[in-house]
Amino acid sequence: MNPLLSRLQPYPFERLRQLFADVTPNPAMRPISLGIGEPKHEAPDFLKHALSASLDTGLSNYPPTAGTPAFREACAGWMHSRYNVTLDPATQILPVNGTREALFAFAQTVIDPTRKGATVVMPDPFYQIYEGAALLGGAEPHFVASDPARNFAAHWASVPDDVWARTQLLYVCSPGNPAGAVMPLDEWKTLFELSDRHGFVIASDECYSEIYFRDEPPLGGLEAALKLGRADFRRLMMFTSLSKRSNVPGLRSGFVAGDAALIKSFLLYRTYHGGAMSAVVQAASIAAWGDEDHVVDNRRQYREKFAQVTPVLAEVLDVALPDAAFYLWAGVPASFANAVPGLSADEAFARELLAQYNVTVLPGSYLAREVGGANPGTGRIRMALVAETAECLEAAQRIHAFVSQRA
Repeated sequence: MNPLLSRLQPYPFERLRQLFADVTPNPAMRPISLGIGEPKHEAPDFLKHALSASLDTGLSNYPPTAGTPAFREACAGWMHSRYNVTLDPATQILPVNGTREALFAFAQTVIDPTRKGATVVMPDPFYQIYEGAALLGGAEPHFVASDPARNFAAHWASVPDDVWARTQLLYVCSPGNPAGAVMPLDEWKTLFELSDRHGFVIASDECYSEIYFRDEPPLGGLEAALKLGRADFRRLMMFTSLSKRSNVPGLRSGFVAGDAALIKSFLLYRTYHGGAMSAVVQAASIAAWGDEDHVVDNRRQYREKFAQVTPVLAEVLDVALPDAAFYLWAGVPASFANAVPGLSADEAFARELLAQYNVTVLPGSYLAREVGGANPGTGRIRMALVAETAECLEAAQRIHAFVSQRA
């Protein structure tokens, strides 16, 4: 067996399963889960029709790994309308089966484990795929301290120069998971300057870009590069998908875009890896990328939901409306610290909440690693407001009652 597999930590939801192994949820209440970031809004009908309409012709042939010209052109069209970024569909776009597999596979393309001290830098807290991709690529992950005053955005200045010198790949996530912070242009400028100085590649995870609560949509990585005069998108790749935008996580459809040289190498890797997207999925995806009405409605539903749920939770938890994404990253009351021997405050909170009110939340410490002697997720929970408004509001009211009874 690959010895690097032994370095992988249990996935957050496996840790959650173990945490709840001996917990009996309150049977008097129906279960409500805010634990997994899996969209629950209805997928648009036109997308379902496009999927079924392509079955007769889309199952007869092996799909090309590079995707069909029509798919790449649809993605390029969306990039232009959303970000005012013009891309060559033939050389700067590649279909992927969702951002999760692409974020992992891209590291295997970029990392050179024969170079001493190969390092992959990532925010903390973070999406766990980044760490696993670094470890299985033969590199060491470096977790960047976060700044609670800036909604747990990464504090890039805390990374020593000698770490940047060893860095081959940097993962960024904007809007962020779990805290929902959006990177401004000056932050991108800093990272581009570091990339030029040290030669590392930037992988920009942007799968939450279309769920936002401010008037201005989140800035994208390629958009930032263009604004800063980097029209060649050197050493930069962005990752996006339809899962959150169009409520189709089961479709497994997304694309990557950016530096043509990186695309060429990633295509070579994916040709051997077997990463081609089904022609049926491509046909449905073309329809999805070409329609914004369903995206606007989806965003409206999230805005209305967060507007109702956030004030209820803010009365008892340290929580505020994020910039974007569909998570609330909340601090739990100090009374949960040391409440259960051997458990962090967020773990204790999650266990007791499930037992008493049958609501599942994810302990924040499972989404982070210790940096400077502290885990930035300790004492916080992540709540995915993905279900319908009434269910999320009921969960918030139960959490309110749960915390209030301990006051």
